[in-house]
Amino acid sequence: MSSANHDVKAESDAPQTLLVQGGPILVLDGRTPPQEAIVLRNGRVAAVGTAEAMRIVAGPGAEHLDVRGCTVMPGLVDTHPHLLHFGVISYPLVDLADAKNHGDIVERIRKKAAEKETGKWVFATPVGEPHYFLRRSYRDLEEGALPDRHVLDRATTAHPVMIQAWAPVIPNVCALNSAGLAALGITRDTPDRVENVWIEKDRQGQPTGILRGSVNIYYTNDRFMDSLLRDLPLLDPDAAFPGTKHAMNEYNRMGVTTVYEGHTMSPLEMEVYRVLRAEGALTVRVLMALESEIYGVPWAQPLSDEEFDNNLELALSMTDMSDDLCRCNGVTVSRGGPCWPGFIRMHETYRGPYGESTRGFTFVSGEKEERAIEYCACHGLRLNYIGAGYRDHDEFLDRAEAILARHPKAKRDWILQHVYLLKEEQARRYAGLGFQVTTSMSFSWAKGDLFAERMGEHVLQDLIPLRRLLDAGLTVGCGTDWGPKNIFEHIQLAQTHRFCVSGRQNLGPGQPVSRREALLMWTRDAARVLGWEGVGTLRPGNHADLIVVDRNPLTCDMDSLPGTQVLRTVFGGRTVFDSGEL
Repeated sequence: MSSANHDVKAESDAPQTLLVQGGPILVLDGRTPPQEAIVLRNGRVAAVGTAEAMRIVAGPGAEHLDVRGCTVMPGLVDTHPHLLHFGVISYPLVDLADAKNHGDIVERIRKKAAEKETGKWVFATPVGEPHYFLRRSYRDLEEGALPDRHVLDRATTAHPVMIQAWAPVIPNVCALNSAGLAALGITRDTPDRVENVWIEKDRQGQPTGILRGSVNIYYTNDRFMDSLLRDLPLLDPDAAFPGTKHAMNEYNRMGVTTVYEGHTMSPLEMEVYRVLRAEGALTVRVLMALESEIYGVPWAQPLSDEEFDNNLELALSMTDMSDDLCRCNGVTVSRGGPCWPGFIRMHETYRGPYGESTRGFTFVSGEKEERAIEYCACHGLRLNYIGAGYRDHDEFLDRAEAILARHPKAKRDWILQHVYLLKEEQARRYAGLGFQVTTSMSFSWAKGDLFAERMGEHVLQDLIPLRRLLDAGLTVGCGTDWGPKNIFEHIQLAQTHRFCVSGRQNLGPGQPVSRREALLMWTRDAARVLGWEGVGTLRPGNHADLIVVDRNPLTCDMDSLPGTQVLRTVFGGRTVFDSGEL
């Protein structure tokens, strides 16, 4: 994403009235056909209709925008972006995503090291396309491998260096220079394998700087690797605000104007958004939900029952749906994790990443899950439940049905998140409880072949079953989560259910949806999942959050859909991204 922003306007500079015409206006409310023009006034949609009628509504003093045949549609709603997390993690790092060879990597790290005090860590991103690194990775470097300590020492010997490995891929690989190995205490005397970390050594028995296995900076669940990572300055507090602002700009560039940060959110992370809101710096609308118990990071520790209950009370006290830009609603409970490291909870054993059989891993106990359900039912707190494997759903549904039967008047606006695998009966039971759903096509795109390999072909019929969810009466919103970061590719994948590695499809009766249904999952229906009125469609009275794209995503050729370019993003009536092409 290298194109520059042009003419980005501050809120005070936004035109009071703007007439947009010259291309189809997709209202995407499920009823209104494409219109000829739209009028924005004081940050809201004033009217949509024919070009002639809208010129009258706009009046003589309005500004005009001719989109020259392009398409206008609502700003996209990403219901699982991890915008803050990925922004803060990546912002301070040496960016190696597009590195071509070892010399390129050395120069980038050398430049960063020159800015740092002697002895301070220099961290770099992995090579390739985050976060699955399937279409491009370190394997695509000219050398076909990450640089070892001898190569990285050419960049600096005065700073420890680490090329990070990112979740959810396990086994994985990271690289350290000599100072990095020394800082971690890894020597020739360190065993070749400790827990599920393999330490590569040369013929003389010296570590090469390459570590393999459970070496991610998060979601390792490996005692040895976590012990190494726990003392590293992996998170830079100074990156919280600039990293989040940078990430918001990137999402604006993708056409996103509303996000749901409903996963792994602590009070500190939620405060970042609150401060940005107070400063008038938000360029997306944000709904947040507090995580009941943080897990997956090296410093996470199991909570006591009292600490867990305190978090439920904190989430209730933070609930606020009154603000137009930054809202808090609900608490998140997640028992299992990604399937790549073997965390997803199944009834049958499956082949784990290192050959051991596993039925998944429990991050939050069933007793805590039950207390969270009871608390939310009693106090009207929205529950965001992250369920991925069959065991997750069966155990949760049994508990939720029993508890909600005792509280028939409890609010039923809860959210089911992730939904890797879901059977038809489970979908009906969630619908009966009044749930809504957020999922991501990245799960089948990146993990379809993995599921077949480790769990068996039979699970593919239940993998990301969008059709099944809709037919059960569930409202579905979609998110990018781990990637790919191209929402129009996600809309294509919702129709094809193609796997990235093999090109296979799991296009059974439970999966395919129409183009229109897929687009609504990123606009109207995503807003419904969040319970946020005024976003997701361009109906009169809604927020003036819209994007201009270079083709009509409803009618363009399927193969060209991922190539859709966002030319302008308007947020509350003001331009927050402009490619300069209009």
